[in-house]
Amino acid sequence: MSSILRRAVGATRTVSCSRAFSSSAAARKDFVQELYLKEIKAYKAPPAAKDAHVGVVKAYALPPAPKAPALPTDLASELSTYDSSEPVQATEKAAAAAPSAGHHAAEVADGGAEAFLEACEATVHEEHH
Repeated sequence: MSSILRRAVGATRTVSCSRAFSSSAAARKDFVQELYLKEIKAYKAPPAAKDAHVGVVKAYALPPAPKAPALPTDLASELSTYDSSEPVQATEKAAAAAPSAGHHAAEVADGGAEAFLEACEATVHEEHH
């Protein structure tokens, strides 16, 4: 029975010590925090100069209004010139400029889109040396 009483007395001492510790901690003030708060409340920001924005803010100016595009005077002749031009000439010049591309590239350039797709689907045979 004495061991139970010893435990009970020890527990009450622990509780009373923790109460005394917590009450003394609440009563004690944090001087650094109080000084910090006092200085923050007493701070007055310096007044801003009237021309403080001069170097920072740019003046806004509207962009120039766009002009309507001018229509060609002879639209029919320009359309006929466009229709008579052949866009294939550009691919022929590119193929002639790169003869080292090989025999297969020339076939693809001459055959158009179908030949290109067939060349992409074809299996590639690599020569092993």
